[in-house]
Amino acid sequence: MQHRGFLLLSLLALLALTSAVAKKKDKVKKDGPGIECAEEWAWGPCTPSSKDCGVGFREGSCGAQTQRIRCRIPCNWKKEFGADCKYKFENWGACDGGTGTKVRQGTLKKARYNAQCQETIRVTKPCTPKTKAKAKAKKGKGKD
Repeated sequence: MQHRGFLLLSLLALLALTSAVAKKKDKVKKDGPGIECAEEWAWGPCTPSSKDCGVGFREGSCGAQTQRIRCRIPCNWKKEFGADCKYKFENWGACDGGTGTKVRQGTLKKARYNAQCQETIRVTKPCTPKTKAKAKAKKGKGKD
């Protein structure tokens, strides 16, 4: 009976040790994807394989070493400030009747792969006419 307990305890210890070693192997270095380097990795922008969005590659260098990793640019990204700059945006402002646009401001939340990002940005978009939305709502009510 004691032998079974000892074997069970040994087996559990072996599994825990194996799991810890596997986690350590899977862990990727924060500054580069698996290749050790004395300096910090410098990464270029993600370049899509075709068109201006989708799957592509990013090249990085560290001393004399270079490496390419896969990356992806979402197809709704904002070209003005790049796909590696992540911003926290305020709500849209009121519509400016003179220009027909509305504006909102974004504050830098995260710069991925050492990207050079602006601290704050302003983006604009055309105002949506509210008369169309009201007309569609009225049409929907009349059918019932």
